[in-house]
Amino acid sequence: MHETGSNNPLGINRNINKIIFFPYFIIKDLIGYIIILIVLIIIITFNPFILRDRDNFILANPIITPEHIQPEWYFLFAYAILRSIPRKLGGVIALLISILILFFLPILNLRKIKRNQFYFIRKFIFWMLFFNIIILTWIGIKPVDNPYIFIGQILSIIYFIIYFINPIIQYYNDKLIN
Repeated sequence: MHETGSNNPLGINRNINKIIFFPYFIIKDLIGYIIILIVLIIIITFNPFILRDRDNFILANPIITPEHIQPEWYFLFAYAILRSIPRKLGGVIALLISILILFFLPILNLRKIKRNQFYFIRKFIFWMLFFNIIILTWIGIKPVDNPYIFIGQILSIIYFIIYFINPIIQYYNDKLIN
């Protein structure tokens, strides 16, 4: 690494294209930090509640449970899966499985090539899973009405099917490469 550099896979010595770190990158980063700091100071000074949720300013009523209660944005996809299953125990189990699957995913990655560059079917499955989670997150925000429940049920089934067919596709792709 000391001889060829960290981003030089061919090992060619090309000193022509190198830019020294100190004056250029430090000044560029400092200008970026100063711009971000100025924008944050303007937001804090002139409109500090612009990033707050409006529902936090509603007066509390101990008799009625508010309808706007929902988890944080990063758990909304799991919340949509919980709401899409009609039985309480089944919904809680599906919620736990949908989150635990994400913890065991790196352990199950046993493919020979670690990048998706050569796995074309897995690229498609990755983007399908990405948009599935985005739409499930959107469904988690919506009220519990008929079209949203049905869409959540279909997307929950697709969510679990993707994770169960992933090792099968991985096995056959590795078999094709050999």
